[in-house]
Amino acid sequence: MISGKKILVTAGPTYEPIDPVRFIGNRSSGKMGVAIAEAFADEGGDVVLIKGPVRIEADHTKVKTINIETAEEMHSACMKHCTDSDIIIMAAAVADYTPITTHAEKLKKGDGNLILELERTKDILAQMGLQKKEGQILIGFALESEEGSDNAIQKLKKKNLDMIVLNSLQNKGAGFQHDTNQVTIFDKFGNSNKFDLKSKAEVAIDIINAVKNYATHAQQ
Repeated sequence: MISGKKILVTAGPTYEPIDPVRFIGNRSSGKMGVAIAEAFADEGGDVVLIKGPVRIEADHTKVKTINIETAEEMHSACMKHCTDSDIIIMAAAVADYTPITTHAEKLKKGDGNLILELERTKDILAQMGLQKKEGQILIGFALESEEGSDNAIQKLKKKNLDMIVLNSLQNKGAGFQHDTNQVTIFDKFGNSNKFDLKSKAEVAIDIINAVKNYATHAQQ
């Protein structure tokens, strides 16, 4: 089911520049997205990995990596590759906001407070949901600081996803920076599967199996 399919995966954070030195970012390590990319490649998929500014690399001959830095660059790369993709897994932690003004020179420290005005970035996942093709499988991620099941299900419906992977910062060993993760996978048919804490490589296999089960269900 995966062999020969075109797979698009996003991974890591985005960095939104304030000046040449400073940026707004997050703690995403890219480990989950890279593990997913390599797992799909192991299954025979032709994988495009769009990766934010992290050190980890995908070490697989069937993974083509595109390195980006900002949310706008992530948007452009995703829009370029999503149309031809059979399966899309949006594991990156894209910034929701970016500075309206990026300063060409380093900002000097002043006596008072510094106020940054931010604007919303483009909602890449929502746009993909709107233009999703027949038979294309679109998977999002939801990182919550609470249990978050309701929020994940709302996101799945609102953004026209086929599946969503929920992980919570409340779970020890899950989320950013860790080599392990604990997820619950929901699909649009109302199915859910909660997994124990395991390595991100093992979580990637669980996601692949969920995709296979979803595809079988969708064909019935």
